[in-house]
Amino acid sequence: MRVRLRLIVEDSPRFEFAASTLIVVSLAAFCVETLPGLSPTTMSALWWMECVTVLAFTAEYICRLAAAEHPWRFARSFLGIVDLVAVLPFYLSLGMDLRSLRAFRLLRLVRILKLARYNLALQHLRRAVALVREELVVFAGIAAVLIFVAAVGIYHFEHEQQPNEFASVFHGLWWAIVTLTTVGYGDAYPVTTGGRVFAAVVVLLGIGIVAVPTGLFASALSRAREMESPNETHRDGRRE
Repeated sequence: MRVRLRLIVEDSPRFEFAASTLIVVSLAAFCVETLPGLSPTTMSALWWMECVTVLAFTAEYICRLAAAEHPWRFARSFLGIVDLVAVLPFYLSLGMDLRSLRAFRLLRLVRILKLARYNLALQHLRRAVALVREELVVFAGIAAVLIFVAAVGIYHFEHEQQPNEFASVFHGLWWAIVTLTTVGYGDAYPVTTGGRVFAAVVVLLGIGIVAVPTGLFASALSRAREMESPNETHRDGRRE
C-alpha cells in the first residue's frame, strides 16, 4: 500500500496536474473573495470551493505521510510544513469569527509554495537556494549593516534641512531601503550637498546589492543543473 501511494503522489503525472490545477484554482478563489459587492450566492460558492480544496489538500497530506518511509521526517521537512500550513487556517477558522483570523487566512497564500513540488524549474530554484544558503545569510547581514549606515548617514546630513522627512534614523531607514535597492520612489530625497554626495555613494553600493545575489543565484542554478542525474526524467516524460 505504501509503495502504491508513493507511485500516485510522487510519480503520477495526472496527480501532479490535478494538484497544480487545484492550487491555481484555490489562489484564484482567494483573489475573487477580495472583490467588493459579491453576492451571497457567490460567497457561498467560494466557501464550498474552499471546503473541497481543503479536503483534497488534507487527503494529499495524509497520503504523503502514509507513503513516506519516515513520516515524522516528512512532517518536519519544508514541503511537509507547507502542506500542513496550507490547510491549517481553514480548520482554525471553523466555528470562529473570520474577522479575528485575517492573519491566519493570509496563510492560505502558502499554497503557492506547493507548486514547487510539481514544477521542475522551481525545484531547481529550491536546490540553488540550498547551495548558496550560507552565502545569502552572510550577504543579508552585510546588506542590513549597509542599510543601517545609510539611514544614519542621511539623518546626519538632512535632519536640519528636512526635519519632517528625516525626523529620526528610523525615518531614514525607508529612504535607505528604497535607495540601496535602486527603487528610488522620490518621496524623500536629499537637498544638501553633503546629503547628495552621500546618496550617490549609497546608490552605487545599491547596484552591488542587486548584482551580488543575482550572480550567486545564476551560479547556483548552473550547479543545480549539473548535480542532476543525466537519466533523470522530466515531468512530461522526456529525458534530461
